Amino acid sequence: MSNPQLKRAVLSSYLGSMIEFYDFLLYATASALVFNKVFFSSLDPAAGTVASLGTFASGYLARPLGGILFGHFGDRLGRKRMLVITMTVMGLASALIGLLPTYAQVGVLAPILLVALRVLQGIAIGGEWGGAVLMSAEHATSRRGLWASFTNAGAPSGQLLSTVAMTVTAAVAGEQGFLAWGWRVPFLLSVVLLAVGLFVRAKVAETPVFAQASAAEREGVPLVEVFRRHPGNLLRAVGVGFGAFVAQATLTTFLLAYATGAGFPRPTVLNALTISSAGAIAGILLFAALSDRVGRRPVVLGGAVLMALVAFVLFPLVDSGSFVLLTVAVVLGQSIAHPAMFGPLAALYSELFGTRTRYTGASLGYQISATGAGFAPVVFAGLIAGGAGTVAVSAVIAGCCLLTVVAIVLTSETSRTTLAEEPATTAATP
Repeated sequence: MSNPQLKRAVLSSYLGSMIEFYDFLLYATASALVFNKVFFSSLDPAAGTVASLGTFASGYLARPLGGILFGHFGDRLGRKRMLVITMTVMGLASALIGLLPTYAQVGVLAPILLVALRVLQGIAIGGEWGGAVLMSAEHATSRRGLWASFTNAGAPSGQLLSTVAMTVTAAVAGEQGFLAWGWRVPFLLSVVLLAVGLFVRAKVAETPVFAQASAAEREGVPLVEVFRRHPGNLLRAVGVGFGAFVAQATLTTFLLAYATGAGFPRPTVLNALTISSAGAIAGILLFAALSDRVGRRPVVLGGAVLMALVAFVLFPLVDSGSFVLLTVAVVLGQSIAHPAMFGPLAALYSELFGTRTRYTGASLGYQISATGAGFAPVVFAGLIAGGAGTVAVSAVIAGCCLLTVVAIVLTSETSRTTLAEEPATTAATP
């Protein structure tokens, strides 16, 4: 494995993840701020918000399907081929969202088409993450946590890029213009990003770990092998990631809707999210690098405990009406607590499965846990609409972080293993 090839793999994984999450999280921002007015205009504002966030959840439900589908062929045929397909599907689906007619134009057909394209987005990103992580992790011979985490850093990078695109478009188009046509522009830009991503990805070679695997190791059905050989690791992977995804959706989606409902102007909320997303990129890389030194378990454990505590100060800070305190709230969550939970996951998930099942196992564990992010905004919006206070929302977030604590305590330390080894199948002793 040449050093230039590692650099290409890391750059490809980072850019690919950034582009995919730009498309996927652009939808999150739009569902919190725009889609309730464009695709659910026949409903009252509260019901429209819940319905809009419901379509957001449909993408997360489709992610495990993408993990199974692309994981199967990625474990059988190679990582690189699947990544070209996932990026193409995501880019085209996002561009088509930007061309959709509104509810006022075609009635109920508009939200139906929106959900269909969101499902395609979910399938694409469900297959993208695992392959992108493995392109970096399986090329790396040291500091695997850091190199693999560039894929995870692509998520806040995509969030940052999508938020900036929305902010600039909103400023140029104005309130009425933004609702009429401005929100479409960031989605249509996906075509340009798709071309850049495919160009970079074409220059990366297949991973040496996969290339060195024998033909016999590529036989069988990877999904069946995961359930037969590593069911405990799969369950622990789901538990470890669940709290991180609930926190992510709270900070990047639900808090947007909550803050605008509390009286903050849309640009103000987007500015706060832009700042915290920039901090999240650095946070993910730093905590992942730390996990190479001290282990994955203590870093994820510390992040989960901190996020549980931050959950109870988020909403009081937002309710203060201060932009500074709003920014403090999202920075505490998105730039510090969440990266500690999320940064080491790319390497950790790769280390929990063997080469013959790694794409499928890592993808499935990650994407099932990601359904927490899809449901969280809907559940929280329903709680608020039903009269529950924000303390109840904070308690749910803290409970999900507790699940992460239990799962990571039961997970064996993996940072000192090599990806050529068959992973441990037993739980750690608490």
